Amino acid sequence: MDVSPLGGPSPQRGVGVVAPFDFALDRELWRWIPDGVSLHLTRTPYVPVEVSLDLARLVSEHETLGEAVRTLTAVGPEVVAYACTSGSFVGGIVGERAMCEAMSRAGAVPAITTSGALLEALVELDVRRVALVTPYTVSVTRALEHYVARAGVTVTGCAYMGLTRHIWKVTYREVVDMARQAVHGRTGACHALFLSCTNLPTYDVIPQLEAELRIPVISANQVTMWAALRRLGTRAVGPYQALIDASARSGTVPPGRAPTVLPGQTPGPVLPDAPGEKQQEGWT
Repeated sequence: MDVSPLGGPSPQRGVGVVAPFDFALDRELWRWIPDGVSLHLTRTPYVPVEVSLDLARLVSEHETLGEAVRTLTAVGPEVVAYACTSGSFVGGIVGERAMCEAMSRAGAVPAITTSGALLEALVELDVRRVALVTPYTVSVTRALEHYVARAGVTVTGCAYMGLTRHIWKVTYREVVDMARQAVHGRTGACHALFLSCTNLPTYDVIPQLEAELRIPVISANQVTMWAALRRLGTRAVGPYQALIDASARSGTVPPGRAPTVLPGQTPGPVLPDAPGEKQQEGWT
């Protein structure tokens, strides 16, 4: 077969992705990527620590990120993204900005993080009140609440699972149940729902939740890819997702109007005090 008339492969633009060593959802990231763009992933070195604030600090050290970014320079990405929510909010807003600067110095390209992309998405959607879903323990969840609050956004409700490992094994049904708990039964309306953690599967539940809850639903992997592709001047792809498609925002509840509470739904758990927390898998 003569393939010469076909020429070479289509030109590809590159997005470099640095992920924690336990990241397991590579395929989910690809689902937001349009034709003409490739993802180039690398991971931070393994450390024998369960998901916690300690792990978040270890996988986000500037030296670790710099080395990871330098491994990507050979393939010439136009932007690099740190795909880890807790690792990018553990140092607060100042710490997140410093991480971006460290990655940019290492790779000589623009850099973003998941938590920075979250704040960017909240601005894009004009969100001032947000509900949170996390698979984390109490202490990690509280750190996310504080990060969002320091950006001037009110957290109206939160559901969390208390997991320290195997987060990628959480089912879509569990994600949906937590989302309902975080949004409903709270005083005051929320303008959006954020599904935290890049290891939490979310792609297929976003359209369902937006249709049911009638507010924008954003997730860690979604905002990461959306922000990275924005730097390339292109758009993420995805069915009925308010962040990606402005026409999908027409079905959401305008700011200040409470979403309808569906029969049989109950408020999410109230976070207990962090000292003495017991870290274990399962519902907390």
